[in-house]
Amino acid sequence: MSILDLTANDISCAHCKNTIERDLGGTPGVQQVEVDIDTKTVHVAFDDAEIDAATIRAKLDDIGYPVA
Repeated sequence: MSILDLTANDISCAHCKNTIERDLGGTPGVQQVEVDIDTKTVHVAFDDAEIDAATIRAKLDDIGYPVA
């Protein structure tokens, strides 16, 4: 399992948090997603045999929260 901490400056509320955790969390290979609204941080635990960091960043961009 690998860990990735990303900053997405467009995170501003509970809706943002829920959207990211639901959409990114449902991605194959992603095992856990935690969003901190105050720090605009997305903490992702993932299986690097199934998904890579670039794909996670692209998925965040696709759902409207590009990585800073």
